[in-house]
Amino acid sequence: MISDGPWTYVVAAVVSYLLGSVNPASVMARVRHIDLRSTGSGNPGATNAARAMGTTTGTVVGVIDVLKGFVPAMAFTMLAGPSVGDVAGFCAVLGHITSPWLKGHGGKGVATTLGAVMGTHPFWLLAILPAFALGFWGFRRIGLASVVACLSLIVVAFVMGQTVEDTVFGVALGLLVLMRHRRNIEAFIRLQRQ
Repeated sequence: MISDGPWTYVVAAVVSYLLGSVNPASVMARVRHIDLRSTGSGNPGATNAARAMGTTTGTVVGVIDVLKGFVPAMAFTMLAGPSVGDVAGFCAVLGHITSPWLKGHGGKGVATTLGAVMGTHPFWLLAILPAFALGFWGFRRIGLASVVACLSLIVVAFVMGQTVEDTVFGVALGLLVLMRHRRNIEAFIRLQRQ
């Protein structure tokens, strides 16, 4: 295991952010001369990639997005410890959401968050994945199911986090992805008021 000094955190953050910022949905769409911004939700993520380019392509994009979170989170956890892994996982998601290659835009971060949690706190998924499934069963929309999963991540971080760093990681990650789903939340609230 390498040192978990300040520079280790910086390296983990930068490497993970850059890895997370690579957007496979946009790359595949560009190769096929498809503008994702004008298709479906306009979001450069797995769900919209499936709408624009088919289920197989959407699945491939989803797997790559998960790996973008999982690989750096797991690698830095093993190399430098859990707190460095948490930083790596969070920065991978942040890179996915604010990709400099897409002028600061990006996907909503759900798949990459799944990978980051899988790489750092896999047991948390025993609560988060059922929450996502229940959310989808109840709302029949991936966006709202993702909101339910993010809320469960925040709760799980408080309940199952063994350190302050664990809790901060889970809460920050949950809030970050919830912010990217604010339109889904606002649309749901408007619908309930009608």
